[in-house]
Amino acid sequence: MKNIRKVLPLILALILSLILVGCGGDTKPAAPKAEAPKAAATQKLKIALVLPSTIDDMAWAQSMYEAVKKIQSQSKDGIELAISERMGKPVDAGAAIRQYATQGFDIIIAHGAQYQSVVSEIAKEFPKVTFAYGTGFQTGPNIFAYDPQAQEGAYVMGILAAKMSKSKIVGIVGPVEAGDAIKYNKGFQMGVAAAGGDVKTRIAYTGSFNEIVKAGEIAKTHMDAGADFLTGSSQQAVGAIKAVAGKPGIYWLSTDMDQSKVAPDAVLASQVYNWEKVLTKIIDLRKANTLGGQHLTLSFADGMLELKYNPKLEAKIPADVKAVIEKTKKDIAAGTLKIDLKK
Repeated sequence: MKNIRKVLPLILALILSLILVGCGGDTKPAAPKAEAPKAAATQKLKIALVLPSTIDDMAWAQSMYEAVKKIQSQSKDGIELAISERMGKPVDAGAAIRQYATQGFDIIIAHGAQYQSVVSEIAKEFPKVTFAYGTGFQTGPNIFAYDPQAQEGAYVMGILAAKMSKSKIVGIVGPVEAGDAIKYNKGFQMGVAAAGGDVKTRIAYTGSFNEIVKAGEIAKTHMDAGADFLTGSSQQAVGAIKAVAGKPGIYWLSTDMDQSKVAPDAVLASQVYNWEKVLTKIIDLRKANTLGGQHLTLSFADGMLELKYNPKLEAKIPADVKAVIEKTKKDIAAGTLKIDLKK
């Protein structure tokens, strides 16, 4: 008993010290573990594309569609893409554009000169959305207008047609006298005139961008009148190209995109619009908080226009003619040769 009494104070002291340690006492609490910072979620850019025809029209609409798809595939942050096809009527296009704006799309591309009025109207209601349309030049705080200088490649191909034509007659299958179509046709006529040789240019319009059958009929009329080189713009051009393909020895000169796949034995050369550079610029400007207000041109000088020869038919172009073509391209790009459409 005496021994227990002697040890008891020591036991009580030990218990008390253990209690103090458990309650915090003089010991410092362990520092909380720092959590790794969470990566900020990247929101996908939402782009809507409104087209007057289809994504496989081998012309105006397809050229833009393929450019957007390529940018989408190369995007590091991801792009959500929505597409409305066959929006030839501005009223229908306007309904689609408004719906995309309401759904929170960041960039809405209305790919047609006919959409200028509806874009201008709707853009005012959605100031945080970027709108882009073309061919055009009128902009707004959140509207970009893109404007291919179609007359540049047309001028070059007018020279090509005039110098190679054996019949001294060339034909233009036009849609309507508007947008880049009128610039293209005027440029082509100026190129033919510049080449000399007293070559006649015949031109006729279908009255629409989508008249594929009528375009073919006009092409046949031109060929019946002796034209051995034909050209024209917009999605209806496919009808004319197929008509030309049925006449060996007669050639087509394309615009918008490389159309040699449509008729490998008929399409000699193409003016190609590099939409990817235009779209990349619009995306970069938006990221820098510039939502619109710029008129973006495509030209030989900025590399947004290209002239492509059909590899299968390129050898048919005489060396001296090709030399003239290449020099003309360089002069246009350098600004020493200006294609003045007012003349």
